[in-house]
Amino acid sequence: MSKRSLGLIHKQRRMIPRIEALLLTAFLVFPVWADDFWILFATRVLIVGLLALSFDLVWGYAGILSFGQALFFGMAGYSCALLATKLGVTSILVMLPLALAVGLIVAIVINLLVILGKRIPTTVFVALGTLTGSYVVERLARGWSYVGGQNGIPSLPRLTVGGYEIVEGKGYYYMALGILLAVYVGLRYLTRSQFGLVLAGIRLQEARMAFFGYKVQSYKGMVFALAGMIAGLSGGLYAFHEGYVGPGQLGPVLSTQAVLYVLFGGVGTLVGGLVGVGIIDLFSYLLSQKWETGWPIVLGMLLLVVVMFRPTGLIGLVVSERERMGSFGKRDRTASAKRPKDAADTIS
Repeated sequence: MSKRSLGLIHKQRRMIPRIEALLLTAFLVFPVWADDFWILFATRVLIVGLLALSFDLVWGYAGILSFGQALFFGMAGYSCALLATKLGVTSILVMLPLALAVGLIVAIVINLLVILGKRIPTTVFVALGTLTGSYVVERLARGWSYVGGQNGIPSLPRLTVGGYEIVEGKGYYYMALGILLAVYVGLRYLTRSQFGLVLAGIRLQEARMAFFGYKVQSYKGMVFALAGMIAGLSGGLYAFHEGYVGPGQLGPVLSTQAVLYVLFGGVGTLVGGLVGVGIIDLFSYLLSQKWETGWPIVLGMLLLVVVMFRPTGLIGLVVSERERMGSFGKRDRTASAKRPKDAADTIS
């Protein structure tokens, strides 16, 4: 291997930070020139991006194929909507912790039923278990008049902070962006820590990690609970932004959308899920304007092509497998500065 090849590999390892910086810059300046419609559209992308992050965390880093992320999303949305409409509570200082708590509690319940059993569950068992839970709760919501039944809960009041309403638009946009950024930075730190290294080992060699003494199910349970909290936060924000919560926000369709977002953008990268949400939602809107009845077919074919020929998603076009897997722990800057030169001398 030549010095030039090593240099190309070194550059490839720096692509994810560049993509992150590019997206952050684009999100920061977007409201400056965009009109009201596109600001609302981008706000939905930011909020749903939290749902995509929750799935990427469980599947891309812990190897848990969950088809129940919408369950945490919808339950949090319904809980916030009921508190706002029945009791008149709209403070963001109450609603956001409530959304996080509901997502966590529901995830713990699913944990006990599906993941934290006497035996390590298979991928198929977890997928079917979470899918079944999502479907059952959706059917219950459709037939329960207290939560609006088929019609859901419309006309939600706006979130408030200090007595002031958070109106949909630039204010809600930057609030959603700030929350997404905080969650993203936290997950990036977590997945590149020693905890993330254990998750990588579980994803790649689960049996071996269990042989080494790691409590595989406990680690999976913690990640699953954290992902439930993030999905719940997304559901609470989405309910107040749209002013509505309905049974569709609980069911398998939305859970499958979260899976597609991450597969399309790139599994195990975090930023790939955000890219997937933005591109899929934008294409969905543009195609629906051109072909009202057949646009899902075109979008489905596009997703199928990407998944078949680029299993690592769109991010895989510019990000190497080495960078996608990542490095863990604290970096020795002195050693890393010397390594390329030493390696080149040895190999060449």
